[in-house]
Amino acid sequence: MKRFHVHVGVADIDRSVAFYSGLFGQGPDVIKPDYAKWMLDDPRVNFAISHHDNAELGVGHLGIQVEDRHELAAVYAQMKSADRPVLEEGATTCCYAKSEKSWIADPDGVAWEAFLTDGESTVYGDSPQLDQLAPTEAGKVACCPEAVGREAG
Repeated sequence: MKRFHVHVGVADIDRSVAFYSGLFGQGPDVIKPDYAKWMLDDPRVNFAISHHDNAELGVGHLGIQVEDRHELAAVYAQMKSADRPVLEEGATTCCYAKSEKSWIADPDGVAWEAFLTDGESTVYGDSPQLDQLAPTEAGKVACCPEAVGREAG
């Protein structure tokens, strides 16, 4: 079963953990000095927050987390049919987890990830440069096609 994912950049991790723990009625499932994650079942959401210097505050990206490779293939196919460039990141370490993921941005530049998590990590990891998926004023992708894993279509 798929799970909706929201990642929010925060200014103060401790203050935000206290707020979201109260809002959700439970503490985070994962907590690190710069990151926290709640795996909620009602509503079914993977809600994460992080604090990193020079990172933007507010909603960082949205996503769909899957439970197996079959669901991952189905979501990837849906991404490719959305008529936008898809960045196929593949195996990666991000948010203290080992995952396989791909990225897409909607026509207004909102980043979405589709991912399957298959392990934990002791490091936060990296995220790709998602600005390469952002549309220009003309509606074209703002980077060269070779930087994007595969053009949709």
